[in-house]
Amino acid sequence: MLRTFRPVNPPRPSNKEPSATLAVSWLGGNQQSSQVLATARNLIAVENATKNALPPALAAVCRVARIDRQEITLAVPSAAYASKLRQLAPRILLLLNDSGWNLNEISVKVQVSLLKTETKTAQRQVEPLGDQALNAFAELQDKLRPGPLADAIQQLLSRHKVR
Repeated sequence: MLRTFRPVNPPRPSNKEPSATLAVSWLGGNQQSSQVLATARNLIAVENATKNALPPALAAVCRVARIDRQEITLAVPSAAYASKLRQLAPRILLLLNDSGWNLNEISVKVQVSLLKTETKTAQRQVEPLGDQALNAFAELQDKLRPGPLADAIQQLLSRHKVR
């Protein structure tokens, strides 16, 4: 028997309601999509609780990949992060259980694609040297003998257009 499905028309966006709110309300409209929405909310909640249990550098790159029964799978971008995460696993489980999550095992997966995502969004923040710092480097260069250090300071000063 061949079944035909009618497409469900999502509500039209109005100027008053943002499209994200409409998407969430549309997802909650039927049973199958509401389960997807509940799973997404569950993963976001446990990811936030996990990030609170981690050091900031590790929390920035760690993602919750899956929750299956009483096991949580965490994804990190490299083996170094995975190693550190495995060391912290007992502490993380304790903190998650104290937060109300009924978990007894953590598995860690390395997903290199997470690193690519993080490096694309990370912006390098550079603060230019002030006049006082540049003058101090200029004085230092005058006192140095020719060599690699003097060359490096000259290069620094030329980049900042001093002298």
